[in-house]
Amino acid sequence: MDTVITAFAAARQRVLAVLGSLSMYRLVLFALAALALIALVLSLLGLLVSPTPVELVVSFVVLAVVISAVDAVAQRILRLPWRIESSLVTALILLFVLRPGVEPSALLGLAIAGAVASVSKYVIAWRGRHILNPAAFGAAVVSILGAFGAFAWLGTSSSWWVGTPVLALPVAVLGLAVLWRTEKVRVVLVFLVIAVAASVVRQAVQAAQFDIGFDVLTALQLAVLQSPFLFLGAFMLSEPLTLPPRRRQQYAVAALVGLLAGWPLSVAGLFTLGQERALLIGNLLAFAFALRGSVRLVLERRAFVTPTAQELTFRAKGRVRFLAGQYLELDVPHRHPDARGTRREFSIVSAPADLPTLRIAYKNGDQKQPSSYKRALAAAEPGAMFAVTGTWGDFVLPRGDQPVLMVAAGIGVTPFVSQLRQLQATGVHRDVVLVYVASEAAELAFRDELAATGVRTVVFTRDEPAHLPAHWTWAQGARLDAATLERAVPDLAARHAFISGPPRLIADLAPALQQARSLTTDAFAGY
Repeated sequence: MDTVITAFAAARQRVLAVLGSLSMYRLVLFALAALALIALVLSLLGLLVSPTPVELVVSFVVLAVVISAVDAVAQRILRLPWRIESSLVTALILLFVLRPGVEPSALLGLAIAGAVASVSKYVIAWRGRHILNPAAFGAAVVSILGAFGAFAWLGTSSSWWVGTPVLALPVAVLGLAVLWRTEKVRVVLVFLVIAVAASVVRQAVQAAQFDIGFDVLTALQLAVLQSPFLFLGAFMLSEPLTLPPRRRQQYAVAALVGLLAGWPLSVAGLFTLGQERALLIGNLLAFAFALRGSVRLVLERRAFVTPTAQELTFRAKGRVRFLAGQYLELDVPHRHPDARGTRREFSIVSAPADLPTLRIAYKNGDQKQPSSYKRALAAAEPGAMFAVTGTWGDFVLPRGDQPVLMVAAGIGVTPFVSQLRQLQATGVHRDVVLVYVASEAAELAFRDELAATGVRTVVFTRDEPAHLPAHWTWAQGARLDAATLERAVPDLAARHAFISGPPRLIADLAPALQQARSLTTDAFAGY
């Protein structure tokens, strides 16, 4: 079983390395655009009965224009960079959720839903954090209004036409790519299992009430292939800005949304708490878990920690909360961003005890063709201010006194620096072994800080590092594999192993850790 788990971890990191060439926001946009194009082709071929090709095109144009215009005005008023990606993603999601049409009443309803969704990004927010999924809120408002007589003229409401068998496979494939990139596969699986189970049970109860036949396979088919669960989970529930920071909290949100989506509850006989309204209730639970939102970071200084990696030191403006080992998402707006977008995730180098000072580090990479993000970050001068949308992650040390093995590949040592510094600052003594892998001795970052923690460290580099601390050893130029790891850490089987570094390297090293008591991986896809 351990071998299977380790092999899966390696495969997951290899896929992540490929998907990492796009930011998660750009990937979502491309996936939704591809799904819209597939729907258009199926409609043209007559395989998708509704909506028609004209309804699809006209509805999307109205949604995109209205949402982009409202976003542009709001961002100008608030002096925020205009994000066309965000506008298009919201428009595409609403296209699949609402009933498309070409009648004036339908187009007006779509325009209202788009405007409400856009405004909610800035009004229903807490310190820069979305409280509610914008598309879900826009769709819910229009649908609920349409249930009342005064607004019965609205020509659109939630229909979730995307939940049709001919689109199930494209939604599943494209959605899986998004979930793999955002590492939310397990969270959405929890949602899907609960939603499908609740739907099947509900169908069985209704069949018994009306004394009609019930077939479990047919019920499963309806729940999986003829429902919006796949789309709701992959493209809406997984949105990072409306999820809580810890995995167990995300599971709780997924379970709640799955239950409400699978068994919609009626409200006064007018509308149900299903689908997008179920997601909104889940958003409220997520917000209760994560009442912290975004903060501003002021750049104080930058310094090279190796010939190819540099560290940025910030001072936080506002309250920051994070656990040692977690990461943040840093927004660096700039003109003409490339396919990676303007946001990236960085492991936090500093410890929670160091606040309000906060540090991150990153590898320069290929200087011949740096990303637009990296060029903008490199051009930032002390005093520049950046937004952090929040802190996330479960790459944190387990509670108790279980022995730990840390395997760091290159600049992947950053979360371990934070963890070890926090242990040192709080006076906690723990049995930790650090295995530090780098291409050469000069690429060993944060040597002094790591040495000061007193943790036993085994260094894997081609050349011998000079002046190693007494508790550091060099692996004599050996390559890290199962055999050398066993020799360096004889009690590997008793340790909880953590490994951090580029996805491809993690994939190569994961098999060497199959003997560990357990394995937790962290990865970053480059900047």
